[in-house]
Amino acid sequence: MRAEADPEFAPIAERIHTNVGRQGFMNLVGAELSELSRGTCTIAVERRPELLQQHGFFHGGVTAFLVDNATTIAAATSRGQSALTAEYKLNLLSPAVGEKLICRARVIKPGRQVSVVAADVFCVNDGVEKHTATALASIAMLSEDVAAIMKGPAA
Repeated sequence: MRAEADPEFAPIAERIHTNVGRQGFMNLVGAELSELSRGTCTIAVERRPELLQQHGFFHGGVTAFLVDNATTIAAATSRGQSALTAEYKLNLLSPAVGEKLICRARVIKPGRQVSVVAADVFCVNDGVEKHTATALASIAMLSEDVAAIMKGPAA
């Protein structure tokens, strides 16, 4: 569902885009939030030497980061609540060789306290996507009180 079809989603999407823009690690890795809708999130990162391991594959830590961030963001889209990763199980299916890594996350079961989110990671090589990882995450949904405490005093 797009923001145009769901007018209540527009302020949630705007808040998420703002928060993602403040993530230092997202900027360090060079990842981009490429798609966002209620219950889904797609994050992509272009190949750079700094993101590769010794054999020239995307490092597994980059895949794990994309899963961590995309699943949390997808969970946050459900109700507009802040969210944190509680845990995830990541299966690396094949080496991530290519020009770009894409993670697509989708909410399986939204919840007030915990949401379950699945993610699949693909490596793009010559325009062809290869499934390189899959994950299932439990995402802790934060109350407004907890989210305010985590932000600390207003600057």
